[in-house]
Amino acid sequence: MGGVLVGFSIIGFVILVGYIVERSGVAGENAGRVLNRIAFFVATPALLFTVLAHADVRVLFSSFLATVLCSVVVGMLLYVLLARLFFRNGLPETVLGATSATYVNANNIGLPVAIYVLGSAQYVAPVLLLQLLVFAPITLGILDASTSGRVSVRGILTQPLRNPMIIASILGVIVAALGIPVPEAVFAPLDIIGGAAIPLVLMSFGMSLHGQRLLQPGTGRKQVVAASLIKVAVMPVIAYLIGRFVFGITGPELFAVVTVSALPTAQNIFNFASRYDRAVVVTRDTVLITTIGAIPALVIIAALLA
Repeated sequence: MGGVLVGFSIIGFVILVGYIVERSGVAGENAGRVLNRIAFFVATPALLFTVLAHADVRVLFSSFLATVLCSVVVGMLLYVLLARLFFRNGLPETVLGATSATYVNANNIGLPVAIYVLGSAQYVAPVLLLQLLVFAPITLGILDASTSGRVSVRGILTQPLRNPMIIASILGVIVAALGIPVPEAVFAPLDIIGGAAIPLVLMSFGMSLHGQRLLQPGTGRKQVVAASLIKVAVMPVIAYLIGRFVFGITGPELFAVVTVSALPTAQNIFNFASRYDRAVVVTRDTVLITTIGAIPALVIIAALLA
């Protein structure tokens, strides 16, 4: 399980650095918000383009990806049902809660786990593409429409296309699908800028933890607990049942799909919440709790299925 430990130690260290920076005050006021906006509008779009420009678009069509998609949909529906019955939040909060319960950390944690535990990055590549090309645009589109104060069919259809991360993802897929060569003079600067995305998001997340306590009263504890349990415990079970008995997946591929489904919530969800200033504490606490809870979950999965 060296890959699991390596992945979590990397992400934990960078989050700790952000926390120390905020605690020491060396970055000044609102530094975390500034880092978050730079990550959202500049660094992350560059990262998405460079990653997707070299992706194999054929991975979008596989039983592995279909299993992940079905488990995500079931997990989202379960959270929405709980939200309707017990939480009664607004649409943005419900969307962010459902996404927190299902959007996996396929990059920061998923890549090292895939490489060192599963033996190949091919297992997280389709999930990364699915989230970037389907779930992220839908989530951002709903958040844009529900927080702008204006709702129109044209706005819902065109707002995602004005989002820098979605534009970068679409361009990257076009380049990969058509085999368009990107000059090194263009690709290299984007690669450098994109390299800052993960540290920026993780550091801003760490900065947000200063002066805060997990699961404080009045901060949406029920939502956090529900999203965390779905993400770490329910989704892997759903993935196993669907993969094994619906799509007939067995062996290493079944181990891989269950492992990917157990990955913690991605920091991108906290990034989205901060951008729209909705459910920030809920997403922050869910990311942290699932990041901690995923460690024993992945160990148990490996012991049972590896």
